[in-house]
Amino acid sequence: MPNRRRTAAALTAAAAVAGATVLAGAPAAHAVVVDVNYACETKIGPKSAVSPVDIKAVKSGSGYTVTMSFDKGVSDSPVELPKGVMTPRAELVLGGDASGTVKVTGTPNTAAIPPDTPIRIGTLTGTFTPKKNGKVTFTAGTLTVHALGMDAAVCTPKNNPKPSLELQVTGVSGGSDTPPPAGDGGGSDEQLPKTGPLDSALALGTLGGTVLLTGAAGVLWLTRRTAR
Repeated sequence: MPNRRRTAAALTAAAAVAGATVLAGAPAAHAVVVDVNYACETKIGPKSAVSPVDIKAVKSGSGYTVTMSFDKGVSDSPVELPKGVMTPRAELVLGGDASGTVKVTGTPNTAAIPPDTPIRIGTLTGTFTPKKNGKVTFTAGTLTVHALGMDAAVCTPKNNPKPSLELQVTGVSGGSDTPPPAGDGGGSDEQLPKTGPLDSALALGTLGGTVLLTGAAGVLWLTRRTAR
């Protein structure tokens, strides 16, 4: 009988450890490369291109650094673009437990881009600061190529792409899954226990006052008994 109990206890402990391992290993983010079909309005007429888009997020302080990467160019220019004159920017559409957009921006081109050559977008970077806990999705939105002092191409996804990133946000103070402070029952007379030095001094002072009153009452009682 004792052996059976020990075996059952060991199996229970192993199952608990396995469950904890599964929870600890649960991914905080799930990213996939999504093909985005961009329809671009350019200064030389409409253009279209399909580019695989990859979106990632890395925790940074109270927010996340978000990167958007393109594997292919989405437009080209009829003239050469000198070094440093082209800067891309884009919007990421938030979904799930967040709404709105996140703006990401790239760096100017580090080399001249020959004419009639697909413009390499590279990696765009931005910041996402969550307002509450929950699951947030990021989907490719409008892409703008700024070149030669103007928005040379404005590209919009036309294939209703799926989210490229699903992020599980946790640890936001006051977020949707943050429990309320202990003892917060809404009543104005309820207070949490105080443990600071000043509060200890007040508590000792109160205790001293109680002892003093008790002593005075004892003296008064003895005096009355003597007088009788």
